[in-house]
Amino acid sequence: MENIIIGVLLLTSVVGLTIIIERGLALRQDRIIPPVVEIALDGCRAAPDWPALQRICEQNPSPLSRLLLQAGQRRNWPKGENVSTLETAARQEVAMMERRLVILEIVVGVAPLMGLFGTIYGLIELFNRLGASGLNDSSTLSNGIALALNATLFGLLAAIPSLAAWSYYNKKVEGFSVEMAALCERFLISQYHREEDLESTEAMAGGGR
Repeated sequence: MENIIIGVLLLTSVVGLTIIIERGLALRQDRIIPPVVEIALDGCRAAPDWPALQRICEQNPSPLSRLLLQAGQRRNWPKGENVSTLETAARQEVAMMERRLVILEIVVGVAPLMGLFGTIYGLIELFNRLGASGLNDSSTLSNGIALALNATLFGLLAAIPSLAAWSYYNKKVEGFSVEMAALCERFLISQYHREEDLESTEAMAGGGR
C-alpha cells in the first residue's frame, strides 16, 4: 500500500508538471496574438485594406488570426450578426486556451487528499505495529513516521506548483480574451465605419427634411 500511495503521488506530480510545461508553451503571447498580425491590424483602417490583413492572418495561424478571418469573411453581413457570430467563435477560442487546465485543477484537489490519506494510513500502520511489537522497535516507529511525512510532502509538492500555474494561466487566458476582444472590435470598426457614417448622414438628412 505504501508503494501505491507514493506511486499515485508521483504520478500526479508528473502529470501536473507536464501540463504546466505544455500550457506554458501554448499560451505564449506570440502564439495567441502574433505581433505581425497586430501590426497588420493597425494598418487595416478601411475595407480595402482587408486583403493584406487576410494574407497575414492566413500565414500566421493563431486564435486572433482565426477570429479576424471569420469576421473579415462576413464583412457583408450586418454588423450585429457578425458581432454575434464572432462572440461565439471567441468563446470557442477561449475554451481551447483553457483546455487541460482542468487537469491542473484536479491535481490541486487530489494531491493533498492523497497526501492526507497516506499520512493517516502511515499513522494507522504505525500504531498497529507498535501495538504488536511495543515501543522497543525503533525501525517500526521510524518507518511509520517516514511514510506519513513522505505522503504529506509529495502531496504538497504536487499541489502547490499546480495551484500556482492554474491561477496564473487562468489570469493569462482572461487577459488574452480581453485583448483579443479589443482588437476584434477595432477591426470591425475599420470595416463598418463608412457604413455607419452613411447611415448617420442619411438619418440627419431625413431629420432635416
